[in-house]
Amino acid sequence: MTDYKELKLKASTSPHVRTKEDAQAIMLTVITALLPALAFAVYNFGLRSLTVTLCSMVGCVVFEALYRLIARKHQTVGDCSAAVTGMLLAFVCPVTIPYWTILIADFFAIVVVKQLYGGIGKNFLNPALAGRAFLFSWASIMSHWAAPGTKAAVWGAVDVVTYPTPMSYLHANDLTGLQAVYDLPAMFTGRIGGCIGEVSSLMILAGFVFLLARKVILPNIPLTYVGTVALLTFLFPRGNDPVEWMLYNIFGGGLLLGAVFMATDYVTSPVSRKGQLIYGVGCGLITVFIRYFGGYNEGVCYSILLMNLVVWLIDKNVRPRRFGVAKTAIFKRKEAAGK
Repeated sequence: MTDYKELKLKASTSPHVRTKEDAQAIMLTVITALLPALAFAVYNFGLRSLTVTLCSMVGCVVFEALYRLIARKHQTVGDCSAAVTGMLLAFVCPVTIPYWTILIADFFAIVVVKQLYGGIGKNFLNPALAGRAFLFSWASIMSHWAAPGTKAAVWGAVDVVTYPTPMSYLHANDLTGLQAVYDLPAMFTGRIGGCIGEVSSLMILAGFVFLLARKVILPNIPLTYVGTVALLTFLFPRGNDPVEWMLYNIFGGGLLLGAVFMATDYVTSPVSRKGQLIYGVGCGLITVFIRYFGGYNEGVCYSILLMNLVVWLIDKNVRPRRFGVAKTAIFKRKEAAGK
């Protein structure tokens, strides 16, 4: 007979399945998936795209390390989540953004949004998008767009001519004017004005395929999000051709970048597949609503942040029924709780 008292058993919380894939491996995979978009940004806007991105990544890592040191908590910079936040934050900013501005956003994203709530896994908002929303305190800086092919200076004052982005044309319902400036191949490949990492749909889709192949994300949220925007813009076009209006809305702005790399964040998205579908539809509805009726010509950032706030409600109401528990028992418990 086995003497269980002599066994050295360790009781621990779930999960009990051990894998070699930890947070660091996942974050490094995400960084790898973002590299094609970064390479195209350097080609499209010059080396300043790279220096702004590196500055943001270093800033996020340093702020996280300093906060953990001051708060006397164990260091977490090794999981590379701060580096991913810095990279994504740079990707949703114009290449002309001053370095001091991106560092302020890094501080807000890492310290205020992430670390003050307990660090990785505890934040209820996407840190990179929250940092971008905070940056609109300097609205003039965040609306200074370089023309495609412009090589912005790496150091010193950035003197480039402000160039309209596709979303400015779409917000003005000027599909004809947009078609005269950018055709669909240019929109898809990324020879357009916009933020550092959002312009090339082709490179973002390459990263999406890579993440799917590595099983880092599921296609539920990106496909539902983009599909909702596609359906609404096709059914309610504001241009002569509903198909082209739909495609310009998909390839313009930060829709694909947000759907693939922001909305799929493990911490701020639902855990169940049904919840993920609801979340994706909600993001799509709010994005189109802001683009059509808002004073701001892009809605991806705020749509994801708003849906982040209701993730707990989605998870609470779509959680699966526990194995072995009948539906009638659940209803009786709810009725008893109501009384």
